[in-house]
Amino acid sequence: MTGRRRPATAPTMPPALPAPELAAARTASAATGLKNLQQLIQLRWIAVFGQIVTIEVVHYGFGIPIPVRSMLAVLAALVLFNIASLLRWRTRREVTDAELLFALLVDVGMLTAQLYLAGGAANPFVFLYLLQVILGAVLLPAWATWTMVAVTSACFAGLALFAQPLPLRPDHDRGLASPYVLGMLVCFALNAALLVTFIGRIVANLRERDTRLAALRQRAAEEEHIVRMGLLASGAAHELGTPLSTLDVILGDWQHLPHFSSDPELAQDVAEMQTQVRRCKSIVSGILLSAGETRGESSSATTVCTFLDDVVADWRRRRPDNRLSYLNRFGQDLPMVSDSALKQMIGNVLDNAFEASPGMQEFEAARTDDALLLAVRDRGPGFAPAMLQHIGKPYQSTKGRPGGGLGLFLVVNVARTLGGSVAARNRAEGGAELLITLPLTAIVLPADDAEDAHG
Repeated sequence: MTGRRRPATAPTMPPALPAPELAAARTASAATGLKNLQQLIQLRWIAVFGQIVTIEVVHYGFGIPIPVRSMLAVLAALVLFNIASLLRWRTRREVTDAELLFALLVDVGMLTAQLYLAGGAANPFVFLYLLQVILGAVLLPAWATWTMVAVTSACFAGLALFAQPLPLRPDHDRGLASPYVLGMLVCFALNAALLVTFIGRIVANLRERDTRLAALRQRAAEEEHIVRMGLLASGAAHELGTPLSTLDVILGDWQHLPHFSSDPELAQDVAEMQTQVRRCKSIVSGILLSAGETRGESSSATTVCTFLDDVVADWRRRRPDNRLSYLNRFGQDLPMVSDSALKQMIGNVLDNAFEASPGMQEFEAARTDDALLLAVRDRGPGFAPAMLQHIGKPYQSTKGRPGGGLGLFLVVNVARTLGGSVAARNRAEGGAELLITLPLTAIVLPADDAEDAHG
């Protein structure tokens, strides 16, 4: 017996980011680069202040002869470079790895110049090179980090070969009374403090960027999931359209047959069957309309209040045993185009409230600033804590049905597509509340378009 060979399964790859998400990802990376450049600018100001204090203490406090004027000239060059870096940061343009590498190399060059003038490799502050290398390892790609290692090693070797040592007595046995040992202690404490402070900030910037990129990738995966669901629903709606129309015609013919018309109970059953078939046809038409296809229907101009009133009226007809309390506090009405996706989203939320609390549902519409607020409340058991943390994720449901949990997933994505948001909470008096915020600019017609629609 021979079987069909299954094709090899390709490894699962993370979804590619669509154009809007890709632009957002680039924006996140650019913002992180600017924050890291800002950290380097702040670190450089600290270095300027620290070098001024060190020069004063060494020259005037310990009486060690050093070329103060030359060292202050190097310090002035560092200040000018930091001012230029600050002006570059204010342009808000994306900071490249090459720019960060150049900035760190300038810092290495300035440190090398100061050490050359103040004892070379014998200066205890030579270990500040390690701070530059660690910054490079955190901020830069591997090739740039190894460039930093090579440059700082070459600078260290050059200082050992060419710099003039400081005229200090070898008094390391004096402990902290020795200027050299005291300098090493200050260098160690400075390195440690700067590493803890600035590396922590830089790592936080990078972690924030990675979190935003992960959220964008998750959003892309969810939107891809929605596209697949839409294709599946559209295909199923096309396939169901013809048999439903056939059933509708057959049931209509049956109503006129003597056998059915003479039996009132049977005629009533046929009429109910025809009503349900037409309801199925209406659902199919709604699916195709949401997918951008129509079955002889088109969008129509309406207003926000009229649209909401119609949505509630249609839902009440579908749920005749409802206990819905509807309050429309939108205020001055505004023109809009009837949106089937928005209509289905509201109906979905009302369905969830009805299933959770058949005895009471509340639907309130209001306006705040430039947004439409839709609040749906019930007196059911509320959301489980785990669900509140994952509102809008697919297949998060407590109903126990296969494939459940897609309702809120679609609600969140429709709202997000319109530039809005969805928030959920459990009410103190019992039950749950879902708050949908939609910007009016995404649903309301501009004045010119409204006049054309009614003209």
